[in-house]
Amino acid sequence: MQFPDDDNGQMLAAMAESGIDLTRELDVDFFLVFEDKRDAESALEELSQQQANGELELNFDEETSQWEVIVCLTMVPEYEALVAKETQLNDFAKEFDGISDGWGVMQHQEGDGEFADDDHQCDEHCQH
Repeated sequence: MQFPDDDNGQMLAAMAESGIDLTRELDVDFFLVFEDKRDAESALEELSQQQANGELELNFDEETSQWEVIVCLTMVPEYEALVAKETQLNDFAKEFDGISDGWGVMQHQEGDGEFADDDHQCDEHCQH
């Protein structure tokens, strides 16, 4: 697979190289960063009213002393869709004096073989 030569393309290339199947839905975390807790809480409240399909989380990052709203969406990680969602969320965050700080995918997701039990013997009851 070929990806554009930018941060998003490099991330997708690294994911593909590590064996992640980019053709299926994954939980993608988008990070919105705010200096002020009230701004982060206001953004979180607005997102919770808008987001019909996704999970939201508010964290304080002690390393940067900033508030982080994590928007977790289940989606196929296609370049154009990721860029569009990141742009949309950045525009949204700006309304609350925040910015988008990229996206990421947890290494182990359902269906990954990374943590598979090597001793497992398949039988007629297996679901995989």
